[in-house]
Amino acid sequence: MSAGHDHGHSHAPAQFNTAFAIGITLNIAFVLIEGFYGWKINSLALLADAGHNLSDVAGLVLAWGGALAGRLRPDVRHTYGWKRASILAAFVNALLLLVAMGSLAWEAFGRLGRPEATEGWTIIGVAAVGIVINTATALLFMRGRKDDLNIRGAFLHMAGDALVSLGVVIGGALYLWQGWDWIDPVMSLAIAVVIVLGTWSLFRQSLHLLFDGVPEGVDLAAVRQLLLGLPGVAEVHDLHVWAMGTSQTALTAHLVLNDQTSDVGAVLHQAEHELHEHFKIRHVTLQVEPAAYARLCALRGNTGCAQPGGQATAAVEIG
Repeated sequence: MSAGHDHGHSHAPAQFNTAFAIGITLNIAFVLIEGFYGWKINSLALLADAGHNLSDVAGLVLAWGGALAGRLRPDVRHTYGWKRASILAAFVNALLLLVAMGSLAWEAFGRLGRPEATEGWTIIGVAAVGIVINTATALLFMRGRKDDLNIRGAFLHMAGDALVSLGVVIGGALYLWQGWDWIDPVMSLAIAVVIVLGTWSLFRQSLHLLFDGVPEGVDLAAVRQLLLGLPGVAEVHDLHVWAMGTSQTALTAHLVLNDQTSDVGAVLHQAEHELHEHFKIRHVTLQVEPAAYARLCALRGNTGCAQPGGQATAAVEIG
């Protein structure tokens, strides 16, 4: 027999439509300004930062698309909906940045052997505008950075861009002070290193989630111990935890109850509460098994548990 319980939890991520729209508009305008002046004064640092900001525009578009797709309702062909689109968006976002920074580093190494003069004040002025725009954009995503990997990716990119623009300002100041022609490609390399270091965690986490890895912040051993500590639970097996999207975690498990357990509903209610309270897991599906049935399954190697005539279990989905 099976039963479903809906406790009224909201699974939809926070709305960031306005933040995405403002961030994309500001960054497109800045890319045009920075690219124009970088080309005009032959500054690789400005052109590099413009290229990076262009990739961030693409990243914001991807993140926005992933967030919107994740809100599409499930149907008979996609029973979980399109929540994983946000994970895919975060992964592609990180991959684009890593490729862009590899191209930047290659060009910067080439420029080290043939440094060229540039205009320090122009670099400082344009990069200063970048600090303001990138900081403002990062603040738009600050409140969602802890709960959603996709939103965190947008926040980290914008915050990193603000620091990169600060580095470009410092490079322009050093050029004016000392006249170092080589400072431009060196700052470009520094930009590439900073962005790769900041992006690698996003790339690693999103790839991990794409392959149904246990989300960060969820200790599987601790989850097992929590379930084993529930009154009446003798054993836990077939425990799986994965990310449905960048802000939603799902869990399935089989709970073996001892023969004295009579209030199954109380066990399930406590399991739901504890998993949400300690691990922020809302989408929980638990199969409850009496001890005799669990032993029979173990003897059959789980191959005969669903055969006709076998003893029924109770599969209960929570949330």
